[in-house]
Amino acid sequence: MLELRDVRVVFDGFHALDGVDLTVPEGELRFLIGPNGAGKTTLIDVITGLTRPAAGTVTFDGHDLVGRKEHRIVRLGVGRTFQTSVVFEELSVVENLDLAACFRRPLWSLARRRKGVSQAVEEALTRTGLEELADRSAGVLSHGQRQWLELGMLLAQRPRLLLLDEPVAGMSREERERTGELLTQIAADHTVIVVEHDMEFLRRHASKVTVLHEGKVLVEGSVEQVSADPRVQEVYLGRKPSDAVGK
Repeated sequence: MLELRDVRVVFDGFHALDGVDLTVPEGELRFLIGPNGAGKTTLIDVITGLTRPAAGTVTFDGHDLVGRKEHRIVRLGVGRTFQTSVVFEELSVVENLDLAACFRRPLWSLARRRKGVSQAVEEALTRTGLEELADRSAGVLSHGQRQWLELGMLLAQRPRLLLLDEPVAGMSREERERTGELLTQIAADHTVIVVEHDMEFLRRHASKVTVLHEGKVLVEGSVEQVSADPRVQEVYLGRKPSDAVGK
């Protein structure tokens, strides 16, 4: 579904991405990890059109994404969240979801008052577990609930590929567990790439992991393979090869 070849991004002489090759098949839940400055968020920015690479190709479902406007990439079926939750606090949960789903409707329909909510909004409410909070203002939600609402807003757009930037940052243990279950459910009918620093969360929910370091792919594999790789332990975890992840 997603393929990057020799992608390079340079900022004032700094190589944020330095020849990245990445392939993510349809229906996979892929975790992307690496130390600060490794290029994780830059990689997502390239895929979503926020940053244009200096070189390389980015292909999604046969479509070349390089040079496309952000909104056109969204319409192809690519959606993302950011490290900081972005919701409209003065609107209710259901209004936030309905607004996110608007881009699927023709302009003339937006001026007409609608009765009830769309199927996409109902599905997003159910999947995120926010049904009982549907009429509550987004401004009073807990941190975890706001993150779930943002994820629901993404789902309401009916994307095929979801790019999630640190979705459990700042969450309680219970909220992280609920989010892990939610991501597993979503991955059953979507392709999902998760940028994450929480290693406990990674061990519990990841299947395939890509490690970035200094703008390059350092290693890919299962959690067990990545955990056992001495390069990962040294450059990302700051451990000696004998200190395997999970011990």
